[in-house]
Amino acid sequence: MTSRNMRLRRLSRATSALSGRKRGAQPKVVALGGGMGLSASLTALRRITGDLTAVVTVADDGGSSGRLREELGVLPPGDLRKALAALCGDDEWGQTWAQVIQHRFESKGDLHEHAVGNLLIVALWEQLGDHVQALDLVGRLLGAHGRVLPMSAVPLELQALVRGHDPQRPDDVVTVRGQATVALTPGEVQSVHLVPSGPPAVPEAVAAVLDADWVVLGPGSWFSSVIPHLLVPELLDALVVTKARKVLSLNLAPQPGETDGFSPQRHLEVLGRHAPKLALDVVLADEAAVPDRDSLADAAQRLGAAVELAPVASPDDVPIHDPELLAAAYDRIFRMHGRIGPWR
Repeated sequence: MTSRNMRLRRLSRATSALSGRKRGAQPKVVALGGGMGLSASLTALRRITGDLTAVVTVADDGGSSGRLREELGVLPPGDLRKALAALCGDDEWGQTWAQVIQHRFESKGDLHEHAVGNLLIVALWEQLGDHVQALDLVGRLLGAHGRVLPMSAVPLELQALVRGHDPQRPDDVVTVRGQATVALTPGEVQSVHLVPSGPPAVPEAVAAVLDADWVVLGPGSWFSSVIPHLLVPELLDALVVTKARKVLSLNLAPQPGETDGFSPQRHLEVLGRHAPKLALDVVLADEAAVPDRDSLADAAQRLGAAVELAPVASPDDVPIHDPELLAAAYDRIFRMHGRIGPWR
């Protein structure tokens, strides 16, 4: 029996054991991603459920996170910090702490541009020696409306095959290393992979996916925040065998560099190439960001999904999600496409 089949068998047994649990009063939701895209989802989702877990990519190598990672050999804390801030409540306590952990020092010394939350998270990792326990403790301090987990306990490097990374050689395909570099490449990303390959998943993240009612992927940087979760074998296996419904939330616009020129349906095509066995249930897109609805519907159908179009963009000119509108869209999807649970 192959190692993959053994993993799938273990996951199937775990899923069967979990399926007999008593459902709570609200949906159990797991959101996968990183950066500002995941923050947008979490800010919306915490409005409709208190049983929320964020599973966050750990391949960031830029800014404060990159410096701490290089100096101390730790997981990059930045995306984990952003997720915790997004889970803070709208009351005075929550908003005060959200601002504190997002605060960056300004100086002419070594502290310049370090975020307070990054230092707090790394300090607790060193004190407790446990990534999950430390993040849970920070969450309790902030009064976070949910839990934040890293997708792996191993610092990861994102690598991409990119055509035209050097504008002077537009037909050359080269390997580009590092999440920050991949996100800003002027070329066309063909595929991404992680180093080390096949990293272990955090067990609590796998358990959360298996025990969920809904799993939410995206929005976010497609190649550097969304797809990396599908490159962790145990996490992908859990996504394949879980009985949870899965919704993929598309971006409002292509990301300059990483997905420049991508249509909504092309986002689905590249995701399918990286995880061909993964089926989805719903693809959520802003109705104003889909010029060809039939092509998107065809691409979604190939992944087993229906398309839901909804106004989820901020009324401002910048392409960001409005948390109230996104929350309303998720709530409607959970009611219309889910197994109607006792929370309804």
